[in-house]
Amino acid sequence: MLTIQGNKTKHCDGVSRRGFLTIGALGAAGLTLPDLLRAEAAAGIGSSNKAVINIHLDGGPPQMDMIDLKPDAPVEIRGEFSPISTAVAGIQISELLPKLAANANEFAFIRSLVGSAGRHDAFQCQSGFNAKDLSSIGGRPAMGAVLSKLYATAGQAAPTFVDLMQGRPLVRNSARPGFLGPAYQPFRPDISHLFTRKLEPGMKGELARLGTGHATSLVLNQKLSARRLTDRTQLLSGLDRIRRDVDSSGMMDAMDRFTQQAVNILTSGALADALDLEKVDPATLRRYQFSAKTEGERSKYSDGPEATYKLLLALRLIEAGVRCVSVSFSDFDTHRNNFSRLRNVLPMIDHGLDALVTDLRERGMFDDVSIVAWGEFGRTPRIDTKTAGRHHWPRVGMGLLAGGGMRTGQTVGITDRQAATAISRPVQFKDVFATLYRNLGINAAGVTVDDPTGRPQYLLDSGTPLSELV
Repeated sequence: MLTIQGNKTKHCDGVSRRGFLTIGALGAAGLTLPDLLRAEAAAGIGSSNKAVINIHLDGGPPQMDMIDLKPDAPVEIRGEFSPISTAVAGIQISELLPKLAANANEFAFIRSLVGSAGRHDAFQCQSGFNAKDLSSIGGRPAMGAVLSKLYATAGQAAPTFVDLMQGRPLVRNSARPGFLGPAYQPFRPDISHLFTRKLEPGMKGELARLGTGHATSLVLNQKLSARRLTDRTQLLSGLDRIRRDVDSSGMMDAMDRFTQQAVNILTSGALADALDLEKVDPATLRRYQFSAKTEGERSKYSDGPEATYKLLLALRLIEAGVRCVSVSFSDFDTHRNNFSRLRNVLPMIDHGLDALVTDLRERGMFDDVSIVAWGEFGRTPRIDTKTAGRHHWPRVGMGLLAGGGMRTGQTVGITDRQAATAISRPVQFKDVFATLYRNLGINAAGVTVDDPTGRPQYLLDSGTPLSELV
């Protein structure tokens, strides 16, 4: 967190001028990324490589089957999986997560996530807010969109925010820019070619629709490259076609930014290289390659084993200059056959997270990159005997945190004997975001961005960084 000193004077909102500059670091004081880099250099901090990988476990991950097992509960509560010891004394997690258990010192296990809005989308996990908050002026922006507002500079070779979330429409439309407007929407590359499973109807078109950073999507969908681009005529003619199709919702104002972003991506090649797995060392690819020893049931939205490569893409995108990458893993909406489906998806999550953390460590990036893995809510303690499933449970959920210079190797929060309610240290979604922003050097309770009415809105209106971790 940077502090800029000055004389102390009061504003009408009660915030001192000195405090205004101190809390900002970015945004509130009008600093751009070059300003931040210069300030960091002057303070001896070094270059700014801080980033976030936000992993959404789509559907609501069952806390009592993953990191908060209750082996002494009745059978209709505890389920089919046994706890195993981890590398941290006193912490046990599911037998389906053996790699996370072996590297538990790298993770913080949040067992008391509360305050779920109960919505079946990823928006609260993207922003900390209920989707209805400020809906009259466009809604709250996702964290990645906020970072685009604060960090983005002309001429950068990679977008600030990249969204790799796939699966159900409610999930893949969750990383919204809200009141910041379409200029700050995430870049959504079409990565369907990386996966052998058949996408549900309309998904590929959805990834290329207006509102996804369209100019840059156009670049990849037309498979242009810097080597093929002898001039900008081909790209700009495509943008002219888009202009004819947009309305007055603010997209026209965003087109110049999209144009610049597309040209930067084409001419630098950094983003295209990051998304090209053919450029990855075979040994690295093997690290992320997942082969299930036993495979459980899969739903129509279930990810195939190639999904672990999304985490490799996230790492490569951050190396290319991206500050926030959102990723999703499907099939946690286990109303039916909870245990069979978890036997399919949990080993894949276990393998992918272990590969990502190991890779970040080896590349010297672990303390700069914050990882969060969570879902929109937990699942019912009691198993439905008719469906062998667990249903929605907004009362308490779970999360995993790693990297970012945090103090890991611990649990946060305690639930009752059925994992049904938090009885100690409840953690709000906004507390997690306050922690992530802090890891980036941003005091979210102090930095503001203007809404369409010109009113400054704090990045978070509540929530504090998790003191146990920071």
